Formats: sequence, C-alpha cells, structure tokens
Amino acid sequence: MVSRVLVPMEDSEMSKRALEYALEVYPNAEITVLHVVGEPSQMWGYATGLALADDLEQAAAEHAKPIFDRAREIVADADGDAELETHIELGNPARAIINRANDYETVVIGTHSGSVADLVFVGNVAEKVVRSSPVPVVVVR
Repeated sequence: MVSRVLVPMEDSEMSKRALEYALEVYPNAEITVLHVVGEPSQMWGYATGLALADDLEQAAAEHAKPIFDRAREIVADADGDAELETHIELGNPARAIINRANDYETVVIGTHSGSVADLVFVGNVAEKVVRSSPVPVVVVR
C-alpha cells in the first residue's frame, strides 16, 4: 500500500488531473503537492520578475499560493482521508522533483499533449522525471 505520494503541480489542467488521479488511486495516502519555481533567467518569464523581488522566498510563496489553494479545493472535493502537504522549491523543475522523490513511494505527474511548446517546457519535465526518478512515476494525461 502506497502511503506517501508526491504530486508536482503548476497552474495547468494536467496538474489538476494528476492530483485528482492521486486522490482517487491513493485515497488514504499522505499527498504532498510540490510547486517548483524556476530559477530566474530571461527564458523563464515570471521567474525573472522574482529575481527583482526583495525577498525571493516570499515572492515564490505568493506565486504558489493560488496553486496550493486550488490543490486544497481539489482535496476538499474528493472523497477519502488524504492528508495534504504543500512544499515550494526554487530551481530546475525536473531536478527538484527527482531530488524530492526520494522521500516518497511514488510520483504522480501531469504532462501536456498538444503544442510543441507544451512538449518542450512541460512534457520534457515529465520525461526527465520518468527517466531519473528513484521511485515509480505515474504520468497522467
């Protein structure tokens, strides 16, 4: 029986589906929603704005708040006894997920199918996690 599940989540429909799937398949598990804020660079859009913030950790927490609020709503709407934790990481999304996966029995991650940009920026993260995770990974579409 799986008792600890990691669900990486960002503001996407696939992330929402991944959390819903985790709640359905592992209704009694402790679920951690992980939001990774990319390191500031010119390629990462909003993350560049975080670099200008006086307090990077506070800015990341403010960015993650709506995502975690959405996750709590999904959990509240689901049946079961799932416990929800939330955690924020700064850095490379795939690397942060893989590093944190050591503390869990499985990872449930959403992926995108559609545009080339979806594949490059989001599907690529799921692919890297599948290839390098120390624990089993479920990819939800």
